[in-house]
Amino acid sequence: MNIRHLTFRLLQVYIAVVRTGSISQAAAQLHLTQPTVSLQIKRLTEAVGDVLLEVRDGHYQPTFVGQELYHASLDALTRFEDFDSFLSDAALGRKGHFSIGVVTTAQYVLPRLLSPYAQQYPGVDVTFNIGNRGSVLQRFQNQLDDLYLFSHPPTGDHVVSGRFLRNPLVLIAPLHHWAAQKKSVQFAELADERFLMREPGSATRMMFENWLRENNIQLHKTLQIESNEVIRMSVESGLGLAVLSEHTLAQANTKVAIINVQDFPLTSHWYLVRHGDRRLPAAASNFIDFMNTHLDQWVEEKYIRNELSVLLGSH
Repeated sequence: MNIRHLTFRLLQVYIAVVRTGSISQAAAQLHLTQPTVSLQIKRLTEAVGDVLLEVRDGHYQPTFVGQELYHASLDALTRFEDFDSFLSDAALGRKGHFSIGVVTTAQYVLPRLLSPYAQQYPGVDVTFNIGNRGSVLQRFQNQLDDLYLFSHPPTGDHVVSGRFLRNPLVLIAPLHHWAAQKKSVQFAELADERFLMREPGSATRMMFENWLRENNIQLHKTLQIESNEVIRMSVESGLGLAVLSEHTLAQANTKVAIINVQDFPLTSHWYLVRHGDRRLPAAASNFIDFMNTHLDQWVEEKYIRNELSVLLGSH
């Protein structure tokens, strides 16, 4: 058999003739002329090098060799129909893969975003890489991921970002702390307390330190801890006070008090970010569109600040 002479069209015509048992019916089904169908069958027979069809009871039926070719044709065309369906799903982002670079604090937010998406689009694989802000910024610079989740995004012409969630920063204290017993306190009353701080470069720390500078306040005792979870547990045990994302507290059975201090909670947001020079995969675009449309279904309304459409612009 000269397989180079086989085409999908020849196989489609052959399948139609076998199924209908008629040249004329196959021609009508395929919107071809009868001579065209007859010529296609002749070319296919020559390519295979054996008789494929014979007339029995006024109908075309496959020979022994023709029957095997019929099954092979069905297998081939069905496989490529599946591939065509796959291409459609991939183009629409229903199948594929994308990766997200995530700052450590976002581990309290990301599962709520990914879980409903993964349930609706099981054909999409998502990889997320967690690190402190410095390491995720480096991943962004090197364009290692398709999307990034920051509470304080990078700046520059190559940065495309959209706010989508409010991220209130609250001041917490142990349940037995004196400030927890008051309806409100002035921050100046707390300045001599020990404050547990994230590492330099942390967005939460930057927000808090900016607020301190703007209000001409200096802390006297600080302790650096590079984990929100450890900070929360340390506050719980009485080691000091801290400023943390409200989302961090919402995901745990937290035994701390949120202190009512003037100007708190500090205003912050979660941002979804992409690098302007990196092509966004269809699956990532679909994820953004899904969040854009369904965010209110799994996040409390008070937190939503959805401006994600900017990420779906030209890229």
